[in-house]
Formats: sequence, structure tokens, C-alpha cells
Amino acid sequence: MYVYDEYDQRIVEDRVKQFRDQTRRYLTGELSGEEFRPLRLQNGLYIQRYAPMLRVAVPYGLLSSTQVRKLAQIARDYDKGYAHISTRQNVQFNWPALEDVPEILAELAIVQMHAIQTSGNCIRNTTTDQFAGVAKDELIDPRPWCEIIRQWSTFHPEFAHLPRKFKIAVNGSAQDRAAIEVHDIGLEAVYDANGELGFRVSVGGGLGRTPIVGSFINAFLPWRHLLSYLEAILRVYNRYGRRDNKYKARIKILVKALTPEVFAERVHAEWAHLKDGPTTLTEAEVERVSAHFVDPAYKDLEDQEAALRALEAEQAGFARWRQRNAFAHKKPGYVAVTLSLKPTGVAPGDVTDRQLDAIADLADRYSFGEVRNSHNQNIILADVEQAQLFSLWGELRELGFATPNVGLLTDIICCPGGDFCSLANAKSIPIAEAIQRRFDDLDYLFDIGDIDLNISGCMNACGHHHVGHIGILGVDKKGQEFYQVSLGGSAGRDASLAQILGPSFAEADMADVISKIISLYVEQRSEDESFLDTYRRIGIDPFKERVYAANH
Repeated sequence: MYVYDEYDQRIVEDRVKQFRDQTRRYLTGELSGEEFRPLRLQNGLYIQRYAPMLRVAVPYGLLSSTQVRKLAQIARDYDKGYAHISTRQNVQFNWPALEDVPEILAELAIVQMHAIQTSGNCIRNTTTDQFAGVAKDELIDPRPWCEIIRQWSTFHPEFAHLPRKFKIAVNGSAQDRAAIEVHDIGLEAVYDANGELGFRVSVGGGLGRTPIVGSFINAFLPWRHLLSYLEAILRVYNRYGRRDNKYKARIKILVKALTPEVFAERVHAEWAHLKDGPTTLTEAEVERVSAHFVDPAYKDLEDQEAALRALEAEQAGFARWRQRNAFAHKKPGYVAVTLSLKPTGVAPGDVTDRQLDAIADLADRYSFGEVRNSHNQNIILADVEQAQLFSLWGELRELGFATPNVGLLTDIICCPGGDFCSLANAKSIPIAEAIQRRFDDLDYLFDIGDIDLNISGCMNACGHHHVGHIGILGVDKKGQEFYQVSLGGSAGRDASLAQILGPSFAEADMADVISKIISLYVEQRSEDESFLDTYRRIGIDPFKERVYAANH
């Protein structure tokens, strides 16, 4: 993983000193709330329903065990003993005291971490596949390119005050696990006929109040020109993006208003002034960054599939867990393991200080001291020897991380909702728990198969409900919390937005509603047909009839 040099470290430490003084001046009344607001947002600090929330940057979701232990310590010393994994692979603390935040940032700086550009109208954390660097279907490791973008965009003066927040995702694999088509900019690694590496570029994707799937405006951008082309896109956005209405300020609104074709023309015209300029990447620069992402000291191992199948024959629980929570690795004899943060009764994505310490220990013993956060709000050990899988499973069971539900209905993506967020219209966490409790039969879950269920507490869509196979949105109806259901979304390749099922439902009805949707799917599916495939084949009307029939 990337390691700070002296220059990097000094920048972060200087920012801590600045914010310490800014916080002091606010607390003593020298700065007003309006004056302090942009300063705190530049350092990842939000004011939520009950307390500040601090969002800590985790570039492309990669953490060292040392950093994980520091997060555990901060959760213990400055919060209520837990942290939250966000859908942008970052870490959030929901209960810090405002006066403690400069101390937290100083603690983070010790382990080369910060909260810079995790909020505000700037370029946010660049995200990617949680299996980057180890996936069997990978064309390139996207992490060096994410790091190149991070270094270019951090403190970039031209993009510190954009019309709205800005999100970039990079995919380096055949399968899109980075959801690039619903980002402001999505980059997909491709090779041309001559074997030259480049990127297919999508712009104008995004969720929130106006969900839109991005448009590909460049089929092949040579890698050398990556930064200059990104700069051209952002300059066009900075120049033409709306600033009079925050609900119409995202780049997706601009792309739609201009049309993707006209937007692409303006980008190309701007790029003409930038191409082959100082931001042109060189092989030396790419090699410098890539040197931080070399393979760990893998052993030459034989595939252990036969031995693992023998263990599975004796331990049905292990078989289930391996089927759902283990991911094929590029290196023979290794596997990537997802630690589920979705046991029933726990807010999806929450992890305690003790669990964080345990994760750090597991990473040191099983996975070369590295940890990944996923935008699915789980944690990954990317480099586990197959021969150690059974012993790891035993430890994960004791720690509460072995729920064999990755990719299943109860592996719910869920924002904090009305329990924490001042923007939320409704609570999200109780809905997730009610659904998890209704679908507590593992045999039935495995029979249902892969389903993405996403829950957002408001139209900001932090739970990505628009791209869930089943999406749930909290809405306000005359001061009461209700929930709107949508079907058919997908964040993968050829992304699609979900279609609203119909009128919203009361909280008490939600588990029943999901049960009806699933029962119809099970009845209608053909052999080995996924929920999404069945929905696309039969359409939304049969689901409407099933769900609303008993209500009339």
C-alpha cells in the first residue's frame, strides 16, 4: 500500500495544526457557525442529529493493521466504542465531541491517515473493487491509478470549490465491482488492438434526488492522458455547472442538460489546451506509484480444493461460509475472505473497537497485515492461504464475522438513517433488522440466491437504493415514517435504475412486503435464474399485483 514520504506527512500534520486553531477560534466565539462550516467540512466533520460525525479517508478502501488498531483506539477513547464502514469505503465515527476532533486528527496523522476531502464540494475518495490486485478476472490492478488520482486531486486549488461533491471510481476487472456507471466519473481499464492500455470514460452517473446512469464519452483514453482528460472534464463542470441550486448542481444534471454528445465536445475542446502538458503521465511516474502495490511474499502453494471439500463434507457450516464469503484468488493456494458485518441485530457496517483490534490481529496472521473495506460495508482479508481457511473460519465465528450471507438478501447495504442523520426522513437500521429476522433460514437464503437489497433513509441515497435489486427509501408522509420500494436496479456492468413499485408502506409492513416480493420470484423463476433476470423477464406488474392485492 502507499506509504507517505516526508512531504506527504508534513502536509497532513500542517492541516491538523490549522484545524486545531480553527476549532479553538470557533469554540471561543471568534468564528461564527457559518465561518466554521466550510472549515469543518474540509476536514470531514458533519453535524448530525445528535452529535458530530467524523468521516475518515480510507483511499480506495485499503488499510494496514496498524491503521486498523488506531481506528480501534479512537473508537474507544473518543467515541462510543465502535466505527462504521461507509459505502465509499471510508470509516465514520458517529459520536466524537467537537473539541476532541483535532486530537483525533492528530492521532490519525501518526498512522498516515486523515479526513481531508471526505466532505464538501470537492473530489472525494476515489473508490475501486475491494478485490483489487487479487481478483482472477483482473486486467490491471486499479489501485496505482486510484493513488495517482488521489495525489493529483488532493488540495488541487481549482477543484476545492466545485458546484457540488464529486466522485470517481476505477474498475480494472472484467466484472464491474466498483459501480463505475453511477459515479460522476467512471474509469474502466481497456486495451486497444495494439495492446496499449487505456480507459473507457463514463461521466454523469450518480444517485440521490435525480438518479442517472452515466454516459461513456470516450471509448479509449490512452493512460498517459488520464489526468489531463480528467482535468478537462472538471474544468467544463466548474465552468458550466449550476451553483444557484444545490439540487441541480451535480455534473449529471449538466451532462443531461447539454446531452452527453455536447458535453463530450466541450471536454475535447478544453482538453486541447491541456493534452501533452505538465499533467501527462510518464512511465517513470506510474512505476513510482505502482512500486507501492507489488504482490506480497506469496508462497508457491498447491491448490487445496480437495482437502477443503473433505472438510466441507464434515462441516456444513464451513461449506456454507466458504461458498458465500470466499472469493477466487489470482494466486494458486490463496483466497480472499469477506468478513460479514451483517449479523442480525447489528447495524450494517458497524464494527466495535474490540472487533477492529481482532481484525488487525487476523490481518497480521492471515493476510500480510492488510485489510480492505468494501462499498458493500464489509471487510476483506485479501490474501488468505487456503490451508488456513478452516482455522480462520473458527476464529471468525467467535468474533461474529462468519455470517455466511455475502451477496444474499440479508447482506444489506444500509445508511445510518434517522437514528443518526439529520437529513433522513426515516430510520433505516430497524428496517434492515426486521428483514434479517424474517429471512433467518439459511437454507432458504441460499435457495433464493444473490440479491442486492439497499436501504436509504432519504433521497440523498447514501444506501444506494436506486441500484439495489430491491431498493427501499425512507419517506415522510405527514410527519410519519413510510418506505417506498423499488425493483430492478443494478450497479454492475450495464447498470440500471430501479423502478418504483407503487405507494409507500408503514414500517410494520416492510418485512411482509419483502416476503411477498421474494415468494413471487421463487414461484416465477426458471432454473438457475437470478432475481434480476426474473424481474427483467416478467416486469414489475406481477410484483405489484402480489404486494398490493391484500391491501385492497
